[in-house]
Amino acid sequence: MEEVKLFGAWPSPYGYRVIWALELKGVKYEYIEEDLSNKSDLLLQYNPIHKKIPVLVHNGKPISESHVILEYIEETWPGNPLLPSLEDPHGRASARFWTKFIDDKALPFAMLLMTDGEELEKAAKEVREILKILEEQGLGEKDFFGGNEIGLADLAMGLIASSFGVIEELAGVKVLNGDEFPGLCNWVKKFKENPAIKKNLPDPDQMFVYYKQKREMLINSRAALSYK
Repeated sequence: MEEVKLFGAWPSPYGYRVIWALELKGVKYEYIEEDLSNKSDLLLQYNPIHKKIPVLVHNGKPISESHVILEYIEETWPGNPLLPSLEDPHGRASARFWTKFIDDKALPFAMLLMTDGEELEKAAKEVREILKILEEQGLGEKDFFGGNEIGLADLAMGLIASSFGVIEELAGVKVLNGDEFPGLCNWVKKFKENPAIKKNLPDPDQMFVYYKQKREMLINSRAALSYK
């Protein structure tokens, strides 16, 4: 009998990528919530190098790093594909490109949470530029980054749909708006309407409390360092 376990932590957007992929594929799995301030021996055993979540354990064999896990899931359970067929190598490459693109551009999104004043304005400008690229060159006229169905790149962009609104609210900025980014706003709506996604979204109130505490801690920490 197949055994699938996922070690995650509820605030992590990287963990949700894997949850959504498993749900879209219809893979049965056991979810194990990790306390990142007191990591379990099992997590450290399964991911001794990075000691991070998410970690997928399939029949006792661990796979770490969310983008690697997504590829593993796609190869192991090919039903409800997240990538175009092998006959469309360009489409597959494109999906991987946008997945890497959003991972490479994670810092400005994080800076919205970590900064205020001029640094916040700079971060908001950078995020707006990233969203413009996604709107015009990544999404275009499609419903999803992969075409008509949610695919690999959409899962990688999931933070924008699941948590970005909370981050904007806490930072006191509005970057993603329907006038400037109608395609992305439509994508967010359609992404969250998918049943597999809808039932596995973080609670916005819980997320607000978590990010509020994190933002205050990070800003205070940066302020303390500036006085040294």
